[in-house]
Amino acid sequence: MNSQKLAPYLFILPFIVSFLLFFSYPLIHAVIMSFQQVLPGDVKFIGLANYRKLWNSDFYQALWNNSRYVFWTLLVLIPLPLTLAALLNSSIMRAKNFFRASLFIPALTSIVVAGIIFRLIFSELDGAIMNSFISLFGLSSQKWLLSPSLSMFALVVLATWRWAGINMLYFLSALQGIPRELYESADMDGAGTLSKFFKITIPLLKPITIYVFTITIYGGYAMFTESFMLWGSRGSPQNIGLTMVGYIYQQGFQYFDLGFGSTIGITLLGITLVVSVIQLNLLGFFKKED
Repeated sequence: MNSQKLAPYLFILPFIVSFLLFFSYPLIHAVIMSFQQVLPGDVKFIGLANYRKLWNSDFYQALWNNSRYVFWTLLVLIPLPLTLAALLNSSIMRAKNFFRASLFIPALTSIVVAGIIFRLIFSELDGAIMNSFISLFGLSSQKWLLSPSLSMFALVVLATWRWAGINMLYFLSALQGIPRELYESADMDGAGTLSKFFKITIPLLKPITIYVFTITIYGGYAMFTESFMLWGSRGSPQNIGLTMVGYIYQQGFQYFDLGFGSTIGITLLGITLVVSVIQLNLLGFFKKED
């Protein structure tokens, strides 16, 4: 093989090596471990025993918590960043760079630091920020992190604070790629602001909307650090803080049952894949363009 034919393979070799080393090998190894009992000094195949063990109340609770979290974050982290991006892309908005930077700063903040701050914000003390805020409306203090429904609210607020700026940048970059001529033609036809938004902006943002949808679902099912920082190793109310990744951590690293932890991980991968395919199908990702 001469050097011209060899060159493309050399260029993609780093990717192939890193893919095999850091993705394929761990995935294959995890699949094998999911059929094993992996305890210190005791590794043996046990067939489907780990998968039968999977169906228990903790697994259902973790899956339910993640699914609720995905539902609420999808309701917030699609329309809110889109609205912010549309405002920052409009000609009437002032100090755009300031607002862009301000909204993106949370993405640069350590989630550990953010978790500690939000734990103080949602403290049950009367002087905590959230209790002080709602007292302005005559409401009594709440035990935010000790109530199942209010705890989910705190998790969604933390997710919104952290991810809204990133999703906004995705939408903003897509908005700036829409040709101005389309809006000028719509103006000549007498179209209003809302008409242009729903008939030009929304349809042309479909690819980036699908992308944001997908990463929000993935992020929702992969959520762990936020929950861990709010409750730590303490128990959360009605196990609201137990997530799928938290369940993997609990079984694999606290109980040292790596085989069962791998089973949870492989199941989570399958669930995320199925949900993503359903979502992509509903959004028309697999349909051919006219």
